[in-house]
Amino acid sequence: QLQASGGGLVQPGSSLRLSCVVSTLDAVAIGWFRQAPGKEREGVSCISRPDMTTTYADSVKGRFTVSRDNAKNTIFLQMSDLKPEDTAVYYCAAPRAPLLGCKVATINTPAWYGYWGQGTQVTVSS
Repeated sequence: QLQASGGGLVQPGSSLRLSCVVSTLDAVAIGWFRQAPGKEREGVSCISRPDMTTTYADSVKGRFTVSRDNAKNTIFLQMSDLKPEDTAVYYCAAPRAPLLGCKVATINTPAWYGYWGQGTQVTVSS
């Protein structure tokens, strides 16, 4: 129901755009999460419709931008000025209750999310 793509190996300071295609699921909010080896999954960003409310983790504010194309059921995560600490598997996810928006299903609590994509690897290294 959610499929993330767009990851890769890039140098520090580079940019990447991740995509998440949502099918057969009518979710108000889509969140982006990441998990680095040996670390817990952490929230990165979230976007709600129809008002396009967005939230970001402090660690990515000013560098990452989330957007969505409702006509194509696709959510994007534009990542700029990538740092080695951004290296992780990135997942897109939808809340267990699909009508919840980002302000309720906060990215600080991944347990709100019950529908997960398969993840895409982002590696930032020189």
